Amino acid sequence: MATAADQVVIIVGAGPSGIATSACLNHLSIPNIVLERDDCLASIWTKKSYDRLHLHLSKQFTDLPHMPLPSDYPMFISRQQFVDYLENYATHFNVSPLYNRCVELATFDENTKKWNLKVKNTGSAGDSEDYEEYSTKFLVVATGETTDAYIPEIEGLSGFKGDILHSTEFKNGEKFAKKNVLVVGSGNSGMEISLDLADFGANTSIVVRSPVHIINKETAYLGLRLLKHLPLNIVDGLLVFLSKLVYGDTSKYGIVRPKEEGPFLMKGKYGKYPILDVGTFNKIKSGHIQVLPAIKSITGDCVEFVNGKSYQFDVLLFATGFTRATNKWLKDDDYLIGENGISKQSFPNNWKGKNGLYCAGLARKGIYGTAIDAQKIAADINTLL
Repeated sequence: MATAADQVVIIVGAGPSGIATSACLNHLSIPNIVLERDDCLASIWTKKSYDRLHLHLSKQFTDLPHMPLPSDYPMFISRQQFVDYLENYATHFNVSPLYNRCVELATFDENTKKWNLKVKNTGSAGDSEDYEEYSTKFLVVATGETTDAYIPEIEGLSGFKGDILHSTEFKNGEKFAKKNVLVVGSGNSGMEISLDLADFGANTSIVVRSPVHIINKETAYLGLRLLKHLPLNIVDGLLVFLSKLVYGDTSKYGIVRPKEEGPFLMKGKYGKYPILDVGTFNKIKSGHIQVLPAIKSITGDCVEFVNGKSYQFDVLLFATGFTRATNKWLKDDDYLIGENGISKQSFPNNWKGKNGLYCAGLARKGIYGTAIDAQKIAADINTLL
């Protein structure tokens, strides 16, 4: 068991939230270290995203503090452009994460008023498990909303005869040409992966279980600008009107709009993003992508749906999101972070807990919220010091 020196600030996670928080602390000359369980920064973006992915927010809402995105970047930047930006950002602000560091336990010591961390160094040579201990006055949880791939339990799934993969394993649809592929999950990842599969000639179906709003990126951009000047319910009403104008009656194609709550309200309340359509809906209208209801059970390569129909598939691709395991290692906190790994406190007061505990990027506000959290955390620590 190796013991590290006492740290002023420890940040857990080297995604955009962790990098931004470290940069803001460095900007104020506050010593800090970043612990990252993977072997690179922003692994979701670097290693676990599909090729065609573009940020859904326009670039003016995706800057990190103190360094704008390059002026020659397009309004909606690509995955690779964002990764390049993050790497340049980390270099510019001297953010140097300690990689292969998996935090297994963080507890608060009432006597020393410090957080004690037990960390496994998974990059150590050989099969031996090398553990390190850290202590800090200020602990920042920046582990992200997209952490561990989640695949739901479905009757018969373990016996499926074809291939099963999660969206984090999908790069593009090239190797799926002419195969029968079922995409499970109708969020933005599921919709865009379905489009990519169809473009590469896969026989593509997508499960849409519950009502969802569908808008285009331009409408979303307009809505975000209007939110600065108008109440949320007014903006949501306008977005629903524009959606109906652009897409018509989507229920004819198996996509039902929510009746009571608008797109921005649902995003803030449940973390359920509206579909930002990039061409998938036209593929659905033309019949190149089949929309199906919830799965009932699986037998062999045959999937039965709740409407009683059954189809055969070669591949099941789960775009079913993520789980977060923060509650398994973070102890002595009953105020800031819930069992779901998201801040219990409402935005904009989501970032500060008790006893020097903070969180960044856990308020379902995307990269825009991350930038705000990072600056507030650094400023607060600076004041306390």
